[in-house]
Parts: sequence; structure tokens; C-alpha cells
Amino acid sequence: MARLCGRKVNVVHAAPPHYGRLAGAAAAAIAAVMANQQPPALPPPLPRREFAVLFAVLLTVAAGNTALQTVLPGIARVIHIPDMAVAVIFSFSALLWTFSAPYWARQSDVRGRRRLMQLGVVGFMVSMLGCGIAIHAGLMGWLLPMATFALFAGLRSLFGIFGSASNPAAQAYVAARTNEAQRTGALASLSSAFGLGTIIGPAVAPLFIIAPLGLAGPMFAFAAIAAVVLVGVSRWLPDDDPTHFASRGAPSSEPSVAGGATGATVTAAAAGRPPRLSWRDPRILPFMIFGFVSGSIQAATGQALGFLVIDTLGGNALDAQQEIAIIFMAGAGATLIAQWGLIPQLQLTPPSLLRWGTAVAALGTAGIALAPDFHAQVVAFALMSLGYGLARPGFTAGASLAVGRAEQGGVAGAVTAVNGSCFVLAPAIGIGLYTIGHTLTYWLGAAALAALFVYALRSAPLGQEPVAHED
Repeated sequence: MARLCGRKVNVVHAAPPHYGRLAGAAAAAIAAVMANQQPPALPPPLPRREFAVLFAVLLTVAAGNTALQTVLPGIARVIHIPDMAVAVIFSFSALLWTFSAPYWARQSDVRGRRRLMQLGVVGFMVSMLGCGIAIHAGLMGWLLPMATFALFAGLRSLFGIFGSASNPAAQAYVAARTNEAQRTGALASLSSAFGLGTIIGPAVAPLFIIAPLGLAGPMFAFAAIAAVVLVGVSRWLPDDDPTHFASRGAPSSEPSVAGGATGATVTAAAAGRPPRLSWRDPRILPFMIFGFVSGSIQAATGQALGFLVIDTLGGNALDAQQEIAIIFMAGAGATLIAQWGLIPQLQLTPPSLLRWGTAVAALGTAGIALAPDFHAQVVAFALMSLGYGLARPGFTAGASLAVGRAEQGGVAGAVTAVNGSCFVLAPAIGIGLYTIGHTLTYWLGAAALAALFVYALRSAPLGQEPVAHED
């Protein structure tokens, strides 16, 4: 109490009730701001239906391409197109794929993963349909051989330009919806679509060779399958195009689920476009080198394998077609064992996958060079494929884990471009070495894989266990 002008006055030190309410509101506001500054929550687990759609996209592309490779040699012989011209078509398509994939990957960050997958499936569908029409016209005698070749090459280039959009978009889609502990297994499961496609493509291609389409039938069939997959992408994948959510503020740095944001921070949302990620970035460069070298060796040895089987069995190409299919299916099966069995069961990390995969692939490649007969070749090729089934997901997942979540589109584009570049020159080199000596391709391939194994051991980025990134 205090006495003022002779009167007793109470001195109240506590704030009036309305002051307390104001302070509480201020505290709540501060708490809300602080909450917005917390690290974003991880996105919810990727739904099985969405993963199935992604898997179907990559499976269709892989099966369609291997089916095309199965029937194209016969088509070339019937139409009288030189064998080297066929190789040029695939090399040119791979070259376009290499240059276009990084661009589409960057666009997936800006326009959304779903839109880019739609573009990739449409590119594949139109290319297959157009190639089927061109080949059918050539088989019917409506076009001259070189005119058929030119038209086929032009239509196939559509796949190289636009078909490359789906792969990095699918990889970035998975990476954005998995935490770093789950990503290796998820990407390995996704990449196994290619292994399964290499089995399905050659197996179903003969079923589509029906009158009146003949050898062009598989192309029309896979164009129809792609149309069905396109419907699935459009219906069952959420719209994650940032431009469709402008009313909500700045676009999220991550895709959206059911129209809701997946937890991007205010800083990330206001940042605009993510910075362009170059394959020369020191964080991912060792992975790019590993991926290019291992992929080139795989492409070179795989391209020469059919010729090796033919020569081993006596040189009759038609009689050896069944055995060629068997050895490639054995390799594809071994790849699936690695990606569906070993990786999830053993929970192998990218460094382990790179080292063990390279070592096993080197042993299998040397085994092909030493194989005395066809049966030994099957076993050796399966062993080689098992190694690549481990190493390739290690390369993909390791590169993804080396950067933050906002750069997943960029790293997916770099990975896809590297994978495409492996098929530009390596197949021709593999065949060229085979003409010099039947086992030369495989001895040099085994030596290169041994050197790559040493590189994986000595390179610090390739041996570093995944660490958490702040986005």
C-alpha cells in the first residue's frame, strides 16, 4: 500500500485481465511463427497405388523397347536395311535421350512430376505408333528401304526427345516421398521395373506378331498399352503442378498429396525455382563417373552377347534365337533377385551396393570370357547381371542421397542422362572389340570393372554413408 494525498491507495503490480489476454495472444502468435520455422515434416509414405503407377510407366517403356529390339533385326533383314543402320537408330535415340533428360528433370521441379510423366508416356506412345506405321508400310512394300529407315529414325527420335521425361520424373517422385532411410530400397524397387521389362518384352513380342500387322504388331500393341498407362497416370497420381496452386502462396518445393502441401518450409516455398544441378557438381560427380563407366561396360558386353551365343552354337542366327532369349531372361531374373530379394532383405546401403555389385559383376564378366559352352555362359551372365542389379541401384540411390530434397529433380535428370549416354557409343565399341576377338570385350570389361571397384573403395563420396539433409 501507499499513501497519496492522505488516502490509502492500492498499488497493483499485476496486469489487468485484458492485458493477460493480449499477452496470451501474442505468445500464441509467436509460437505459431516458431512452429513455421521448424524443419518440415517428412511426407507421408508413398501409397501402393501410386507406386504401382510409377512402376507400370517404367515397365511399359522397358518392355516396349526390348520387344522392339527383339523384332527389329528380323525386320531389317526382310526390308533389307543394313544392320549398322539399325544400330545408328538406337544410338541416335540414346543421344537425344542424354541431352533431353536433364531439361525434363528441371521442368519436373517447375511443372510437377505427374505432368512430365504424362509427357514421357505420350512421347513413347506416339513414337511406337509412328514406328509401327512406318515399319508396316515398309513390310508391305509401300516405302523404299531407305525411306522406311529415315521415317523410322525420325519417329524413334520422338522417344529420345520426349520419352526421356518420364524416368527422371518418376525417380524424383519417389525421392520426394521417401525419407533417406527408405529411399535406397524404394528406388531399387522402382528400377527393377526395367529388369522385369527385359523379361516381359521378349516374351510377349511374338504374341503380337499377328496378321495383318506382322512384325510391326508389337509396336502397335505397346502403343495401346501406353495409352492405358497414361490413363492410370492421369487418374491415380495427384496433381502436383505448382502453377495450379498459386492462390495458396508460393509454390511448394515438394509435390502435393490430395491437394495438400507436403510440408515445405516458408523459405523453400519462397525460393522459386530450385538451382540447376550439374552432373559436374562435386557432390554427385563420383556417382556420375561410376554410373557412366559401369553402364558403358554393361551396354558393350550385353550388345556383343548375342553374337557370342550364335558363334558358340555354330553360327546359325535363326537356330540360336531361343538360346539368346534364355540367356537374357536368366540375366534379367538375376537382376530381379538382387533388387527384389537381396537389397531389401540385407538392407544394403549405397556404398555396399557399389562395392559388392562391381566385384560380382567383374567375376561374372570374366566368367563369360572363360565359359567353354552355352550353359556356362548362362551362369556367368546371370552372375554378371546379379552384380549390376546391386551396383546400379547403389549408383541411383547414392546420387539421390547426396543432395537435398529440393534438388531431386536435378539429380534424377543427371542420372537419366548418364544412363542414356552409356548407349551412344558403348554398344558399337563392344561389337567392334568382338570382331577382333570373341572374348576381348569381356576381358577388357572385367578389367575395367576391377578398376572401378578400386575407385569405389578409394573415393570418399562413394564410401560415405547417407547423412540427413536440411531443406
